[in-house]
Amino acid sequence: MNTPTLTAIQSQSLLQTLKNRFIKYESRHSGLDWDLLRVKLEASPEKLWSLQQMESTGGEPDVVGFDSGRGEFLFFDCSAESPKERRSLCYDREALQARKANKPTNSVIDLSTQMGIALLSEEQYLHLQSLGEFDLKTSSWLYTPAETRKRGGAIFGDRRYGRVFVYHNGADSYYAARGFRGALSV
Repeated sequence: MNTPTLTAIQSQSLLQTLKNRFIKYESRHSGLDWDLLRVKLEASPEKLWSLQQMESTGGEPDVVGFDSGRGEFLFFDCSAESPKERRSLCYDREALQARKANKPTNSVIDLSTQMGIALLSEEQYLHLQSLGEFDLKTSSWLYTPAETRKRGGAIFGDRRYGRVFVYHNGADSYYAARGFRGALSV
């Protein structure tokens, strides 16, 4: 199977969008260098493709950190609300198949895998929320530990009443106001 890539024009357009966001929201990644990031992105066409998937589904990906041990920049979906084109999904394929009626079109785990991104963990979600106020009107599914998932549940997060909440729901549930946020290392 061929690894999906972007055309040269698509790549340049995405790089410009990412650069503009990088400059506009410098507080999310203070001290990091755009030129170094650009070189890494240009050398990773499969990562650019995944970032385009994040962008085209409303995620507004931006750099939120740098792992100096691995030499990787970390991108999260930084849209104010959970990405619009990634809502109304149950948690995983098992939950999707368990639904008897009114099945959603996909699951969070399957779609994130197709996009080449990881679902934000609870720890990553709390880090995102430390950078601004996100999910004031929506909520976002989070990576759920196996022990919780084994019991039929899944976790999600949101911000209400001036604080961040992480809570649970049945993994087969889905809502128009709940999507998911992704992470990608480059």
